[in-house]
Amino acid sequence: MPQHLVDRDPQVTPQQMAAALVPPPQFRDASFASYRPDADYPSQAAVRDAVEAFVASRPEPVKRGLFGRRRSAAVDGTTKSGVYLDGGFGVGKTHLLAAAYHAETGRKVFGTFIEYTALVGALGFQGTVELLRGTSLVCIDEFELDDPGDTMVMTRLIKELTESGTRFAATSNTPPGALGEGRFAAQDFLREIQAMSDRFETMRIDGLDFRRRAVDESAAVVPDVAAALPSGSVTLDDFRAVVAHLASVHPSKYVALVDGLDAVGLTDVGAFTDQTDALRWVALVDRLYDAQVRIVASGTPLDAVYPASMLEGGYRKKYLRAASRVVALTRAVD
Repeated sequence: MPQHLVDRDPQVTPQQMAAALVPPPQFRDASFASYRPDADYPSQAAVRDAVEAFVASRPEPVKRGLFGRRRSAAVDGTTKSGVYLDGGFGVGKTHLLAAAYHAETGRKVFGTFIEYTALVGALGFQGTVELLRGTSLVCIDEFELDDPGDTMVMTRLIKELTESGTRFAATSNTPPGALGEGRFAAQDFLREIQAMSDRFETMRIDGLDFRRRAVDESAAVVPDVAAALPSGSVTLDDFRAVVAHLASVHPSKYVALVDGLDAVGLTDVGAFTDQTDALRWVALVDRLYDAQVRIVASGTPLDAVYPASMLEGGYRKKYLRAASRVVALTRAVD
């Protein structure tokens, strides 16, 4: 008997949030060797090699600055303490980020931008600094520039940890309407993070969405969702009810919301009319994709739920990434 996603109201402790700072299951075995660069886009192999070299290099010991303040070599301008992977969706940025995590031999953490900001919300800024202090590598997936407040919290966190010797690897998830169609503009990023500009090396990855290289199809729909659901732990809900439920659950809890599920069933999918609802759905899709939870849906194909007015706006890149991911999740096989 299917459960209902709308009945789930996960409670997540700060300790659980911290323990979850590891790559998602689909990237559990990601490595630089298993990354498959597209031969038509040489930047993919070049960035893979550069990130691998960055992780393999060992930073200089942390120095003492004026008045005994700890200063890393990056602060002195002699080396970079972070790499920033800039590119479209589906070119393997998260794979390379997870590969960096696995290759790092010291203490390391891996999480999305929203997971780190949620941790700050739960532990406070200083509590988060203390939790992460001593890590050799912090991996940040989908670095957001949507919320100036959250962005500045993260840049402060980066500054504090960099000065104690922590290095960073990050991927971009930036509204392209502000930064250029389908691209992440390094200069806008460098301005946004102000004093961080001397700490990161931005690496551009070009290419096509790997999820659509071999398949040119829309998201699958079925006439009877209940009948099409696979065996296992599954949910069955009206699409609009799920969208409404997301408003009552903080996005930091979406990981727990879909934890343990094999599939989610959604009936009567329709196009979005509210951008806030659409962005919450995008956040849920990201967590479903991370956990490789299959989607079975009826109604409008889930890659066609964003009206032109939304696709022409500042969140176009997010919507297209979510569309790409739901094609893969609705066409997954048992």
